[in-house]
Amino acid sequence: MRIVIVGANGQLGRDSLVILGKEHTVWASDAAEVDITNQNQVQALFQRHQPEVVINCAAFTAVDACESNVRASMAVNARGPELLALSCREHGSRLIQVSTDYVFDGSRPAPQPYLEGDSASPTSMYGKSKLAGEEAVQAVLDNHLIIRTAWLYGIGNKNFLKTMLRLAISDPKRTIKVVNDQHGSLTWSWRLALQIERLLSTDLTGILHATAEGHSTWYEGARYFLDCMQVPYSMAPCTTAEYPTPANRPANSILENSRLKEAGCNLMIDWKEDVRLFAERYHDELMAEARAA
Repeated sequence: MRIVIVGANGQLGRDSLVILGKEHTVWASDAAEVDITNQNQVQALFQRHQPEVVINCAAFTAVDACESNVRASMAVNARGPELLALSCREHGSRLIQVSTDYVFDGSRPAPQPYLEGDSASPTSMYGKSKLAGEEAVQAVLDNHLIIRTAWLYGIGNKNFLKTMLRLAISDPKRTIKVVNDQHGSLTWSWRLALQIERLLSTDLTGILHATAEGHSTWYEGARYFLDCMQVPYSMAPCTTAEYPTPANRPANSILENSRLKEAGCNLMIDWKEDVRLFAERYHDELMAEARAA
């Protein structure tokens, strides 16, 4: 299968390239090679590679920065997917669009999860721009699959777990305050890439959720990861109100993988098991990176 991965330098893009490259012909691009907000560049991409599937991992993911960069976030998160969908329609390609839990307001009491059919009501600019991307794809292309995920981490690029490790080893006696009233599912990008590979063999379309099973708070997740890494640390829980940010974060980001389960192709496992495997596989690399930082 001929596959193009857009946004290949991100966590999910990197892992998808490794996994899909074993069985498929994959061409990967980042923003420096293809600007998905530029129609001419998108059209040239399709003419050059004639993809059967396009996986869009590209996004303006700096949640707080989206609040002050509305035009840029809408361009990358909404206009970009629309242009990809238009070219997919023209070339008969399938589009897999990666989306987010931020399309929900998070007001539902935890641990009650959000399902694919629940109404979206984002409260941040990031969430609004990603929802606009979902709607643009749906309006243009029938052969699409929108995958909402959440709390992503991986070996590539920066993420929450890496930040916690860097803070812990920089000063083990310093107490790290971590939010304990936001709930979600830490999701390994490697596992999600495996899930995408499985979905390539299905004809599923529309919206589906793909996050790790189970849930935690950021505080609980951070403690579990650092315990797996076997590093000393001091940590205390705090509330969202004690850690104000420009963008609103959903208090409940728990997504139910109901469509994956209905289709019998859910590969996502418990978040604790994946965090343990992640720490075990990359322990030395993670420690070296944290020390260097």
